Amino acid sequence: MLVLVLDTATPAITAAVASVTDTVEVLAERVTVDARAHGELLAPSIDAVLHEAGATPPDLAAVVAGLGPGPFTGLRVGLVTAAALADTLDIPAYGVGTLDALGWAATGRVAATGRVLVATDARRREIYWAVYEDGKRLAGPAVDRPAELTLDVEAAVGDGALRYADVLGVPVRDMPRYPPAAGLAALAAPRVREKAPSEQLVPLYLRRPDAVEPGAPKAVTR
Repeated sequence: MLVLVLDTATPAITAAVASVTDTVEVLAERVTVDARAHGELLAPSIDAVLHEAGATPPDLAAVVAGLGPGPFTGLRVGLVTAAALADTLDIPAYGVGTLDALGWAATGRVAATGRVLVATDARRREIYWAVYEDGKRLAGPAVDRPAELTLDVEAAVGDGALRYADVLGVPVRDMPRYPPAAGLAALAAPRVREKAPSEQLVPLYLRRPDAVEPGAPKAVTR
């Protein structure tokens, strides 16, 4: 079965086509890092990976999308696109935590790595973070200032960890920096194989957006 994999929870706009059988194989993947162009770059990336994989939208059996945490605007682009494609093609959509995909890549495939902090950039001098061991999440997800974290981990990965390597106080690995399509597809694979019902793609923001509804107008007195 072919699945389309999308993630826009970080500055990396990720689109991929993966084959899910007894194993998971990424057939085509495009990752473009641009924190301000998720809306402009995602659709062309989808077209590109479908073409590279020799597939068309009707060939897809499911859509897999990263749920975040991530900044409001970028994350929403990927989830709205995934939901719209799933609805149009009448195929299921499945969500995977973006940090979970990084945790899978950092600890799920490597033996005896110990506990690893996974962190992405949350802006405002904060990080979205979680702790993993053997591919399983032990703590988080949460959002905090990196200097305020006191965690028992052996290393850290992710764009947020690299940005704040000087204050985290643990060794920081260069890779993985952004959530890999292979991790997103692997974590969704059991649902794909079982042809599980489609899921509502609920974004994980961890904090309220900056924009708020305006209050009631003030009364005018003379």
